[in-house]
Amino acid sequence: MQFLRRSLVGIFLLALTLALFAWAGNTVRLAVDERMNAEPRSFPQRERVLSVNVVTVTPETIAPELVVFGELNSSNTFALRALSSGTVLEVSPNFVDGGRVQEGELIVKIDPRDAQSARDRIAADLRDAEAEARDADRALVLEGDEVAAAEQQAVLRQQALTRQNDLASRGVGTAAAVETAELALSGANQAVLSRRQVLAQAQARLDQAATRLDRARLNLEDADRVVADTEIFAPFSGTLTGVNIAQGVRVTSNEHLGDLIENDKLEVSFRLSTVQYARLTGADGTLGNAEVIVSLDAQDLRLEATGQITRESANVGDGQTGRLLFARLDTAAGLRSGDFVTVTVTEPELRGVAMVPSTAVGSNGSALLLAEGNRLEEIPVEVLRRQGDDVIIRAPALYGQQIVAERSPLLGEGIAVQPIDPNAAAEAPEAPEMITLDPERRARLIEFVEGSRMPPPAKTRILGQLEQDEVPADVVNRLEDRMGT
Repeated sequence: MQFLRRSLVGIFLLALTLALFAWAGNTVRLAVDERMNAEPRSFPQRERVLSVNVVTVTPETIAPELVVFGELNSSNTFALRALSSGTVLEVSPNFVDGGRVQEGELIVKIDPRDAQSARDRIAADLRDAEAEARDADRALVLEGDEVAAAEQQAVLRQQALTRQNDLASRGVGTAAAVETAELALSGANQAVLSRRQVLAQAQARLDQAATRLDRARLNLEDADRVVADTEIFAPFSGTLTGVNIAQGVRVTSNEHLGDLIENDKLEVSFRLSTVQYARLTGADGTLGNAEVIVSLDAQDLRLEATGQITRESANVGDGQTGRLLFARLDTAAGLRSGDFVTVTVTEPELRGVAMVPSTAVGSNGSALLLAEGNRLEEIPVEVLRRQGDDVIIRAPALYGQQIVAERSPLLGEGIAVQPIDPNAAAEAPEAPEMITLDPERRARLIEFVEGSRMPPPAKTRILGQLEQDEVPADVVNRLEDRMGT
C-alpha cells in the first residue's frame, strides 16, 4: 500500500509539473505573438542645435600687408685698398674686424720713404724747369732787343742809300758810293732776318721750357699724391669688416685691406611674386614709395625699423621668379648688414571691404550667414587678401550681418544653430536691491546670526552687512526664511 501511495503522489507531481510547463509555454507564446503583432512605438524626434561662434561683417577701409623675407645690406660700403706699396708702419687700434672708426681718422700708415725720395727728385726737376724757363724768358728779351737794333741799323743803311742816290742824281756822288750803300743795306736786312730767326728760336725755347715746367709740376702733384696715399684715412664713420692687415706687413699697390660699412645707412632687398608686385604698382605701372616695416625676432626681443621702397632690380635674375625690390631704412638701431629679416609691405588701401577670420570662409569661397530663425545660409564671397589668420573679403550682401566664425563639417545650409558672439560685451550684473531695517528687525537678525552655526568667516561677513545703513534684500529674506523654519 505504501508503495502504491508513493507512486500515485509521484505521478501527480509529474502531471502537475507538465501542466505548469504547458501553461508557461503558452503564456510565452501569447506574449511573443502580441509583441510581434503590435505596432512599433514612435518617439518624437528633436532637432539638434549646435552652438557656433559668430562675427559681425563690418565694411571698412583696410590697407593690406605683404609679409616676405629679405636681407639687409649697407647702402654705403667702402673697400679699403693700399694705393701705394710698402711696409705698414702704423695701424690704428680701431683697425680690427668690428672696429668702429670716425670720419678722417688715420687707420693705416705705409712707409713713405720711397715715395718721399721720388717726390724730392721730381721737385729738383721742377726747379731745373723753372730755371730753364727763366733763362728762356731772358734770352727772348735779349733777342728782341737784338732784332730792334738790327732793324734800326737797317733803317740807317736805307737813309745812307737814299742820300747817295740823291747825290748821284745831282752829279755829286759816284756810282761806287751808291753800290757800297746798297751792299751795306742788303747786309743790314740780312742781319735783321738772322736776328728774327734767333728770336723765333728763343720763343720756341721759352715754349718748350713752359711745357717742361708744366710737366714737372704735374709730376710733382703725382708724387705728392703718392706720398699722401701712404696714409689711409676713414672716408666716413662706420664699422670695419674683413680686416686682413697688421703692422710690419708689406703690402702691394691696390691690395685689399678691409671693408668699411656705414651701419646707419641700411637697405633691405626682398623678392615679391609677380602678383604681389602688380598690387604695389599704380595705374601707370610705376612702383610707388610704399612703406615697409623691417623686423628681426630674437627670442623675446624684437628689433624693428621703418623705411620706403626706393627701386627695383632691372632684371629677374637667372633661375629666379618675381621681382627684386630694395627699400631704404630710416632708422636701423640694433640691425646689421647681413641680417635675415621679415619685411612687411603696406599695400594701397582697399575701400568697402571687411576682415574676417580665415576659418569663416570655406574652400568653395563661401561663408555661412546667420539668417532668420538662427538658421544658416551659404553666401558666396570674394577673397581679396589673406592676412595671417584673417582674410579680407568683399561681400556687400553680408555687410552688417553675422556669419559663422569657425566652420566645421557639421555645419551647412539650413542647419539651426545657437549663435555665440565672443566680441559682445558681457552684460553688467544688476545691482542688488537694498532695504533699510528698523532697529528691532536689525537686532533680531543680528541675534539670529550670532546664535547660528554658520562658519566664522560667513558670520563675520553677514554681520558686517547687517550693520550697514542699507542691507541687501536677498540677505534679509534668506535669514528670515531660516528664522521662520
